[in-house]
Amino acid sequence: MTCSGRFRYQPSIAVNNILNISCYKFVPLPDAAALRDVLHARSVDAGLKGTILLAEEGINFFLAGPASAVHGFVDQLRADARFADLSPKESWSATVPFRKMLVKVKREIIRMDHPTIRPAAGRAPSVDPATLRRWLDQGHDDEGREVVTLDTRNAFEVDHGGFDNAIDWRIDKFTEFPPALRAHKSELQDKTVVSFCTGGIRCEKAAILMREEGLSHVYQLEGGILKYFELTDGAHYHGGCFVFDERRALAADLSTVPAQEASQ
Repeated sequence: MTCSGRFRYQPSIAVNNILNISCYKFVPLPDAAALRDVLHARSVDAGLKGTILLAEEGINFFLAGPASAVHGFVDQLRADARFADLSPKESWSATVPFRKMLVKVKREIIRMDHPTIRPAAGRAPSVDPATLRRWLDQGHDDEGREVVTLDTRNAFEVDHGGFDNAIDWRIDKFTEFPPALRAHKSELQDKTVVSFCTGGIRCEKAAILMREEGLSHVYQLEGGILKYFELTDGAHYHGGCFVFDERRALAADLSTVPAQEASQ
């Protein structure tokens, strides 16, 4: 209140108390259809919003809500031995960036249209964020081989930001990655290739395909860009990371990029 007895307007300060998580796991789920009903009921009862994708090859989900509700949902999931090792990537926002709670059964949790790629049967080698940062600092891997980063995201996502000097084949959807790889794989011979994407799911399939196509020194970035942001200072990355919700893009500190910046 002022000396004149009038109240002074004070703008409200947004509090980031909504927990956002993203997570996936390639694991055989022959009961995906039945699991859909169970997980839909659980998530609705918990007051969560977002998307859960299920397929015979695994689970992929993006959820938001109060921290206690989100953690409770994940704890229930981990009670199923198939999901015991789930490790969601976390970020915070002032509002829930989803409007609905959707649980869907799909043919693939990330569509590649390449049925021989089955990550549950064996993953490609991965590199953790700290090691990738060190490799990029020194310009080569621990064997002295040149390191290149390969963006497996769609072109419109890449336009929001990416690793410095990353290879970008300007694909419009992930199903275009296999033919793009075959057209360019000679350029990757004798290099250490680190594939990356938002959270790890696309670069995991991409790394397996590159191995199948005869490239020897291939890694996937463990946890994708979001885990790199979480565990490093974001060095060697410019811009933001596009996310498929109303936040549009996240900065290296996992804060929401202002709308005017995200649209540039």
